[in-house]
Amino acid sequence: MPHLVELKDIYKIYHMGDSDVHALDGISLTIDKGEFVAIVGSSGSGKSTCMNIIGCLDVPTSGTYKLNGKDITNYTDNELAEVRNKMLGFIFQQYNLIPKLTVIENVQLPLLYGGVSDREQRQRAMAALRRVGLESKAKNLPAQLSGGQQQRVSIARALAGDPSVILADEPTGALDSKTGREVMRFLQQLNREGNTIILITHDNSIAARASRIVRVTDGKIVYDGPVEGDKNVALQAAAGRDEEG
Repeated sequence: MPHLVELKDIYKIYHMGDSDVHALDGISLTIDKGEFVAIVGSSGSGKSTCMNIIGCLDVPTSGTYKLNGKDITNYTDNELAEVRNKMLGFIFQQYNLIPKLTVIENVQLPLLYGGVSDREQRQRAMAALRRVGLESKAKNLPAQLSGGQQQRVSIARALAGDPSVILADEPTGALDSKTGREVMRFLQQLNREGNTIILITHDNSIAARASRIVRVTDGKIVYDGPVEGDKNVALQAAAGRDEEG
């Protein structure tokens, strides 16, 4: 059975004047269906570039990217857009909700672009809102919701398309710590239900909620393994448990 995500010898090189910047420097990584993986690193480490390539928002300078067994390295922009729409769900730090659209219209948006019928759009959007406990807010505007509720709407939007992978980019960055913990507990629940989640974060306490850590430094993977094996995250995990206890 193929890996869900497979990166092999991925380089991303930016030409800056007379020098080359290696945002990713020969990364190889596999992620299987049902995993909850945190890609962790400080600003400039390469973690966001890694997310952009996994999310088909950018393409590598060299190397191979296979998604669910298909080599998509040389896909055109239109082909990548189709992959994003049909296989990937995104949760962003700033929610990226459209203020003038209602909650359900925001959740339906990727389905609209995917050519799903109006009736199915509504059914799938309402089912996704039900999963995040916001069915009663379907007709509200984003501004009428709290930050935590807006982030749950963005999670519903990601779920509505039934993606193979959910990419969460600093999903608690705009939230207070209590609300952030609630969102992370929700992502853990989604993972227990079988969803594959890739979390991008600089925050060790957030990364501690995942099952596996991939730590990136200077465009290279310096650790890939369970939470308990990463000193930085394990310390944060212990502190978090003490805080919640």
